[in-house]
Amino acid sequence: MLSDLQHLQEFYVTAPHPCDYLADETARMLFLPPDIDLSTAAYSDLVSRGFRRSGNLVYRPHCGTCSSCVPIRIPVEGFRPNRSQKRCLRKNQDLEVIPQPAAFRQEHFDLYKRYLHSRHAGGTMVDSTEEDYINFLTCNWCETVFYEFRYQRQLLAVAVTDMLETGLSAVYTYFDPQFQHRSLGTFAVLWQIEETARKHRPWLYLGYWIAQCPKMSYKIQYRPAEIYLNQKWCLLTGS
Repeated sequence: MLSDLQHLQEFYVTAPHPCDYLADETARMLFLPPDIDLSTAAYSDLVSRGFRRSGNLVYRPHCGTCSSCVPIRIPVEGFRPNRSQKRCLRKNQDLEVIPQPAAFRQEHFDLYKRYLHSRHAGGTMVDSTEEDYINFLTCNWCETVFYEFRYQRQLLAVAVTDMLETGLSAVYTYFDPQFQHRSLGTFAVLWQIEETARKHRPWLYLGYWIAQCPKMSYKIQYRPAEIYLNQKWCLLTGS
């Protein structure tokens, strides 16, 4: 089961705990020691093997009988937006996108808190402190960019993105809930696909696709898409 991880010297498995995405399911995570000394190249390799990060913690699901969390990435060279995505691009062509280094900014944090209270009320992240916020979104061994999406200087969204050797990785996006009509979450993904192509890198990694979870099932809307199954990437077919 772990033959694709033999190059690693050490990893851990969490105790079973309630799944954050599927009701009545139990989850376990395989993770690297939080203090491991990684490089961008090493993390790029791990992402290509289905891993993600939360802050400096690098993990992937290890749930035994359940395999609902499927790593997914977009091969950007072949991507073509569908009709709905084209409308989203047109709707947001008046936005300015500004890259910022990964650092705490009060304006970002205030938007993050508004987003959480609107979209994830009752969740554990709602009470995040400034330290929680920056520890969640940044890491020590990979360049991370906070892309600001602004309309006439007003901050509407932030897309947190890792720069990998194999592509870009969409870490987290948060946006102003008052601008839902702009479909800013969709636009952020579309823009990151375009940015990956501009940087001449092959893939945008979107984390895990979970077909049974509405909050995670949307990722197959971006086609073509590849999923990581049986230790290899393969083209996702079907709807």
